[in-house]
Amino acid sequence: MNLDKLTEPLNIEEIEFRIQSISAKGWAVILAYKDARADMKRLDDAVGALNWKREHLNNNANCIVSLWCSDKKEWVSKEDTGTESMAEKAKGLASDSFKRACFNWGIGRELYDYPFIMVQLKTHEFVVDGIKGKQTYGLKIKDWAWKSEFKDGKLIYLSADDENGNVRYKYPRNYRNAQKDTTPITSKKVRVELKPNSEKWETAINIMIEKGLTIEQIRKGYDITEDNYELLKEIATERAFNK
Repeated sequence: MNLDKLTEPLNIEEIEFRIQSISAKGWAVILAYKDARADMKRLDDAVGALNWKREHLNNNANCIVSLWCSDKKEWVSKEDTGTESMAEKAKGLASDSFKRACFNWGIGRELYDYPFIMVQLKTHEFVVDGIKGKQTYGLKIKDWAWKSEFKDGKLIYLSADDENGNVRYKYPRNYRNAQKDTTPITSKKVRVELKPNSEKWETAINIMIEKGLTIEQIRKGYDITEDNYELLKEIATERAFNK
């Protein structure tokens, strides 16, 4: 059993990217997520196919992932709950609760540190549908080539080339000319918690949109909970959608 292998960042080939929203001006917000198959493969590689199991409760709303501990001679379990998907609700709920339980074991946890990804689409990749944009068949995001680099388990570089080899996204933008952009939101010596509707909340949203800061970078200037960071990303997404 190699528990350290559970927390190693997933290979970029195991990460999937999808469009979350598109503004009327063609700004697309892209989400990075893991597939349940990546969790199963990581469990097989780390502990062996015979040394882990999954159980579903409450009509698939909860999932328990257990690993066999040879030292204690017993199963060690971690549990989490999921949400239904738009299609195949029961299957989606089971898959989501399983993936969330695997997050508890550390699989793919680095996804929480991925930057806010926003890309300007080309004219043939979207059409305007009312007050928002809608992707066309010209947007072949599944054919984009994504690259990532990590240092000490932390993401330091992320990029995407489209099917024609054009660079569509790069984080940080000055990666070739400088080290990782670690510019904090504030240079205050006294650290305070970054809370919704606080004095610096709007500043944080604007910088999130402009630079796609991760939670670790924001924490260089402020203390922020994971819940507030997720809220910050949600608001930044809505602002970008209306940009």
